[in-house]
Amino acid sequence: MQLRIRRYQDPDKETVRSLFSQGIQEHIGPSFKNAMSSPLYLCFSLGLGVTGYLLASGLGALVLVSGWAGLVYYCCHKLYADYVRGRLQADMQDIQACYMAQPDDCFWVAETVATGKVVGMVAVVAKKNGAERYGELFRMIISSATRRTGLGSRMTQAVLDFCKQRGMSKVILETSSTQTAAIALYKKLGFKHVRSYTKTHVADWMMKITRVTIVVMEKSI
Repeated sequence: MQLRIRRYQDPDKETVRSLFSQGIQEHIGPSFKNAMSSPLYLCFSLGLGVTGYLLASGLGALVLVSGWAGLVYYCCHKLYADYVRGRLQADMQDIQACYMAQPDDCFWVAETVATGKVVGMVAVVAKKNGAERYGELFRMIISSATRRTGLGSRMTQAVLDFCKQRGMSKVILETSSTQTAAIALYKKLGFKHVRSYTKTHVADWMMKITRVTIVVMEKSI
């Protein structure tokens, strides 16, 4: 499959918004699975099952374990679904104004050469910290059909080249710990883990239940 990367255009808007929504919300299931399969949650679920069985037989065990699993899934769903909802009402509502209005910002899409179908996206915004100028990578989404084709590397490199040409010192990005493939890609391209945090748009207790952390990475250029 031949793919090309070009700058975003207004007719891409609805396709890009849909791809963004799908690409983020697909992490709900894996985050739930990661949480429930952790040793801590396995032990806790076992404990709930035993307690329920002792108190009210097999049905009690099923109710307690199912209730716990439902709570974990709800928190994972809220983390990603609420993020998508917020972004669709903010920067993803007016991509031109948020990512294309300034000369050192940009939003790219990847499309198939044969059909022109948009299958990926990435953006960069120029930032300043005192005298230092750097780029922050946003909205990296690759459709499931075009993964493992090298497109993620190509789009990340487009951001790196763009920032280097404009004299920026580094590129930083944030992703979630659930996105292990993305983290592996960034490490392969030379990004280093800087820090992790858990303060997000959802309540702290929900974030703790998901066991998801936000990973900050950067690469000097």
